[in-house]
Order: sequence, then structure tokens, then C-alpha cells
Amino acid sequence: MEFATLNNGVKMPMAGIGTFLLTPDEAEASVLSALSCGYRLIDTANAYVNEKAVGRAMKKSGLKREEIFLETKLWPSFYEQPDAVEKTLQRLNTDYIDLLLIHQPAGNYVAGYRLMEKAYQEGKVKAIGLSNFTAEQINEILAVCQVKPTVLQTEVHPYSQEKELKAFLQKEGIVIQAWYPLGHGDKALIAEPLFAELGEKYGKASAQIILRWHIQDGNMVIPGSKNPAHIQDNFNLFDFSLTGEEMKEIAALDKQKRYYTSTPALLKQYAEMVPPVDEQK
Repeated sequence: MEFATLNNGVKMPMAGIGTFLLTPDEAEASVLSALSCGYRLIDTANAYVNEKAVGRAMKKSGLKREEIFLETKLWPSFYEQPDAVEKTLQRLNTDYIDLLLIHQPAGNYVAGYRLMEKAYQEGKVKAIGLSNFTAEQINEILAVCQVKPTVLQTEVHPYSQEKELKAFLQKEGIVIQAWYPLGHGDKALIAEPLFAELGEKYGKASAQIILRWHIQDGNMVIPGSKNPAHIQDNFNLFDFSLTGEEMKEIAALDKQKRYYTSTPALLKQYAEMVPPVDEQK
């Protein structure tokens, strides 16, 4: 495993398992599978409605709590609920969260950030950060925060490398974490001849080449899967390295092509949506 050191000194694994779009049963099985083959970073969220399942998998794994880096996200409709963090801890059946993020720049996200700062100061959260924020929105948080965000989780992949955003984040000491690291399963991206060529050279699949590129480019990754073989493959990234020239070749694939675009209407919808977290299995 390779690690990123966050701006508050916390060490975070560069690769983990994501649980977006997984049912509770699927999330529990995927997390158990991932932990059994060496993963130590788990990503979930209030909105995924599978936090309880993630908590169960952590307990069933037999690993000590401190061996697992647990990351979750607060949903906009919970930003102003004083007990939102406490309820999240209860669902996950844990005493602390390693990294807590504001999930969307919707609703009163400054109030949500204040809530996370309080949890951080109380020791319930080891690090805090943001998800899906633009540079402008990050600057808004930086102007008022007492505790600096450590991580930005956002869409990054070879077709959308976010070079300007990454330069801004690097200047601020914020690490980027890629969701959709494989381009939302875009067949055109996976089928790029360059990845097949490099895969043949290193004895790896195209997806592994892409994930290795992320790691070497400084992007933490959290690909999700229900398939134990894919989960294993998505973690076999640390026994080879791409050359500087190969990294440049992949950098040239950037098309600034995103699969998710935020809009004011979508953010308004997020702020009004209440995930059924109290009903989850």
C-alpha cells in the first residue's frame, strides 16, 4: 500500500473500496471481500444508505478498528442537524470516523462544515474534507474555516484529469480523491490502445493501468465493485510502476470529458432530498 499524508498529519491509504450504488447486502459482501484481500480504506455515505452494512462488515472482518480507514459523507439535508455526526457514528457502529466529507455543495454547507469542525475538535472525526466542490466553493470554505479541509473527493479519470483544480489543491495542501476513477465504466476509455499496450507490457488489465496512473499522479482512488475478482484486481496496483514517459502519454488523453455535471437545479434537489437512513438494514 502507498499512503498520502494529509495536511493535519493523518496517513490515508491511496486505494480503497467504494460502496456507491451498492445495496446493504452488496456493500457488506464487497467490504468484507476487500478487507480480506488487503484493502484498508472504505468509502461510504449517508446517501448510499449502506452505512450499517459497512459497519457490520468491519466488525465481521476481525480487524482492529484502528487498522481500517473509514470515510463517509454528510448529506445536505443533515448539515444543520446537531446530532447528524452522532447518528452517523451509530449507524456505522464505531466511536470515530477517519475522514468525514461534506457530500455536496448544496444547502447550508457552511453550517455542515461547522458541524464537522466541532466533531473534529471533539475527536469523533480524525480529518474533514469536501466532495464535489469547485475551486470557488473551496475558497469559500477556506475563508471561514477553523479546520482546513484535507481532501477533495471529485470526478477524475484520464478523460477528465482536472489539472487546474489539482494545481490549486496542491497549493492549498488538499489531496484529491477520484470517484469514477475508471470513467464510469466508459468502454471507450477502457479500450484506449495505450492501456492495452501498457497492460501487455506489465501483465495487467487496462483498469489496473488506469488505477496505477491515478496513484502515481497523486490521486487517491475508491473504485467500487461487487465482483470479488475485480475487487482483488483493483487492489493489485503496487507491484509495478509506470515510467515518466508513460505518465506523459496518459496525460495527453485528457479531453476534459466529465460524466457528472452539477447544476443549480440538481443542487436544490439534493438539499431537499432526505435519504432514508433510519430505515436502512
